[in-house]
Amino acid sequence: MVLSSDMDWHGSQWIGANGAAISGSADDFMLIERVDAGHYQSMRLRRELEVKPKLRQATLCVCGLGQYELTIDGSRVGEDLFTPGWTNYKKTCLYDTYDVTTQLQRSGRHALGLLLGNGMYNIEETSRYKKFTGSFGPLKAIAQLRLEYSEGKMEIVGTDQNWRINSGPITYSHIFGGENYDGRLEAKGWDSPGFNDDKWDEAAVMDGPGGKLRGSSVAAPPIRAIEILKPTNVKELKQGISVYDLGQNATMMPLVKVHGPSGAMVRIIPAELVYGDGWVDRSSCGGGIAYWQYTLTGDVKGETYNPKFFYHACRYLQVELSGREQSEQLPTVESLVGVVVHSTSESVGEFSCSSDLFNKIYSLIRWAQRSNMVSYLTDCPHRERLGWLEQVHLNGPALRYNFRLDKLFSKMMNDMADSQLENGMLPSTAPEYAIFGGGFRDSPEWSSAFVLVPWQQYEFTGDTELLRKYYYRMAQYVAYLSSCAQDDIVSFGLSDWYDIGPGEPGPSKLTPAGVTGTAFYYQDTLILAQAATLLNRREDAARYQQQAERIRAAFHAKFFNAVTNQYATGSQCANSLAIVMGLVERTNRAAVLDNIVTDIEEKGLTAGDVGFRYLLRALADGNRSDVVYKMNNQSDKPGYGMQLAKGATALTEAWDANPYSSQNHFMFGQINEWFFHDLAGIQSDPHGPGFRKVIIKPTIVGDLTWVKASYNSVHGKIISEWKRTSGEITFTTAIPTKTTGTVFIPTTFLNSVTEARRLVLKMEGVKFVKVEDGCAIYEIVVAGTYTFTVQNPDAILAC
Repeated sequence: MVLSSDMDWHGSQWIGANGAAISGSADDFMLIERVDAGHYQSMRLRRELEVKPKLRQATLCVCGLGQYELTIDGSRVGEDLFTPGWTNYKKTCLYDTYDVTTQLQRSGRHALGLLLGNGMYNIEETSRYKKFTGSFGPLKAIAQLRLEYSEGKMEIVGTDQNWRINSGPITYSHIFGGENYDGRLEAKGWDSPGFNDDKWDEAAVMDGPGGKLRGSSVAAPPIRAIEILKPTNVKELKQGISVYDLGQNATMMPLVKVHGPSGAMVRIIPAELVYGDGWVDRSSCGGGIAYWQYTLTGDVKGETYNPKFFYHACRYLQVELSGREQSEQLPTVESLVGVVVHSTSESVGEFSCSSDLFNKIYSLIRWAQRSNMVSYLTDCPHRERLGWLEQVHLNGPALRYNFRLDKLFSKMMNDMADSQLENGMLPSTAPEYAIFGGGFRDSPEWSSAFVLVPWQQYEFTGDTELLRKYYYRMAQYVAYLSSCAQDDIVSFGLSDWYDIGPGEPGPSKLTPAGVTGTAFYYQDTLILAQAATLLNRREDAARYQQQAERIRAAFHAKFFNAVTNQYATGSQCANSLAIVMGLVERTNRAAVLDNIVTDIEEKGLTAGDVGFRYLLRALADGNRSDVVYKMNNQSDKPGYGMQLAKGATALTEAWDANPYSSQNHFMFGQINEWFFHDLAGIQSDPHGPGFRKVIIKPTIVGDLTWVKASYNSVHGKIISEWKRTSGEITFTTAIPTKTTGTVFIPTTFLNSVTEARRLVLKMEGVKFVKVEDGCAIYEIVVAGTYTFTVQNPDAILAC
């Protein structure tokens, strides 16, 4: 077995417990196998070593599966949580690298400690909640410590049979069901030198799960504790049972301080909702039970529990106290807070405006985005925790305006590549931990993320690395779609999931699969042609361009109704896809857009998961942001406002905040793109991708009186602000050094070039270009901050 493509693991072997081995055949539902992992819900591994004087550098590389925590001499190394990242462990096993020179600087005896838990690697059958079960194998680890001395000598301490193992204090470790931690089993000093491990077992050398060991080149940013949420209210339901309201639905782990007799227990049940009587309601989390449970040691000084390997999205924590025996004293909770945990991906965007509702919508979406940023972007941070791929590209721009996600998306591309089948098909989830039936496994609207993510990365950063690295794989996926097409029509897929139609939310009710499947087949092919051009693959570019034109013609012939100027059923999704993807003929574009507007006016919002982003783009690109504004500036119909009115603090899965759907789901967060791209007007010029050339094209709409936004691009911070009063409107913009910009000022000076020029007479770094299509257009040739002032704002229209 090849251990690594990144470093030399000579002298290090995978180790675990004797008797823990794969048994049985693969489950039909799972890609991963059943496992007999013995009695180890968690495992401790330790090794002592001697460090000589004059240590110059100490580097430790480690992969502990499923999750690990590393200590040296009893102190934790680093702040990262849920290490290593989740992957298809048969293809990729991530390892982490630590500089531990400081921890080992003292010459003499030291001890290395590893605590392992199950994570996504080992999901056992359980009476608690689970989405699926299966395993990649028993708990195991591989590590290598390099000791470099000043005189040039180097020593390697690797994992082998000289390590000792024992069961850990986590007696239940389940990514869906929770974590039980028995403080009485902590074995004080186990990861410090001098500990007596005579009764511990010798580590067994074993095979790894099959995947290559890979380091930071494909890893996501680490997960860490980000902030603390303190309870806003505590309600006692009965003796020993209280519900803590943390005020915000977020991905978290509790931090509880408690005292009481040895053997007493604290159980903490997370939930997003509560019933009318105050008890937690887990309907939105899958319905089954999940919890953290801590068993006290009885330390008279009190004790603290912060979980190791289980997080959960929640707002409410139901705390249940019990004695060792029914009649014994209950423990006392001294304090309880929620520790928000998620990816450390850098925050790069800020948005605010004069609308309190829109500001709350922005916060609603941002919390859901944060809550689902872990090793990959999960659909929800409780009941599934899977990487459903449609959200990745449909929300790509909305996410990227808020966070620097280049590295996270790069990791997810590796997940997708690891999941791709030999025939080119890409499953709808990556990593693919479960094989779903009923059309959920193979859907073009989902799997097109494999083509769209690298392209969006190029648009936002100017970097072609993902396009170069995965071009062949992307082409394989498009070839797979071609093999499924009949007369260039792809007629399968989930279509516009969770649209608003008859019956309960779920499969699309308003848009045929052939519309969305073929539209994405076209878009994928066209992007592949553009990528081929960028990569100087001229023959490929010409071939894919011709193929795209054939698909476009077939789509138009199959679905367009020339009498009604509608596509297929005339749904908001169908018509919007056709406009935004360029499938509609130019002569019919205005009529199709008018039909979209009429449909919204008559029915309100009906577009679902797939259609909503394209609905927003069709309207905004067609100068109808007034419709976007009106559609979302309300709380009476399904939408963001209704969710807020029902008490949501994170974006929900269903437009109407259905309590049986997830209450922390970033799926419908695409309006965040409209906030930045259209209201503030911060856009990347296609002629200078990665915001090397910036477009500032704000939209004045509704009764908004001001908008402020900033985006920290790869070249630096871009700012766009506008404010209108009764006498004037001001536009302020700033672009970073080594960039240029084009500013579009919406104005009525269509026939007054003189007035348009006058706006920038005293701005040395700005040149007037022209007045066109209701805008005065200016070029910023010297980076800096500029303010444009326009009189008579009542006459101002959007460009």
